[in-house]
Amino acid sequence: QVQLVESGGGLVQPGGSLTLSCVVSGVIFRLNGMDWYRQAPGKERESVASISSRGTSNYVDSVKGRFTISRDDAKNTVYLQMISLKPEDTAVYYCGVIRNGVRYWGKGTLVTVSS
Repeated sequence: QVQLVESGGGLVQPGGSLTLSCVVSGVIFRLNGMDWYRQAPGKERESVASISSRGTSNYVDSVKGRFTISRDDAKNTVYLQMISLKPEDTAVYYCGVIRNGVRYWGKGTLVTVSS
């Protein structure tokens, strides 16, 4: 079955940085686009970044220039490098993949940006 396991979240001060990782199994990773989403308390889940199987990336405007999505097909892993973090980046971050028209999510990793 499809499994996604996120890691790397934590508490960081404003202006700090974190790198999230997501290990994926149950899909042919190198053929799949991958996404990072986040959900802040009381808000809907929103797309943060995506990367195609060929490495083309896209970002929501609020994180452009601060977040970088990347992938390592040899490790079945997608990353989200985050710098210059702001309190409004506080959320549970999820990675996602679509297989056969069904979207799968991990359990998420909590990022808290606070002084």
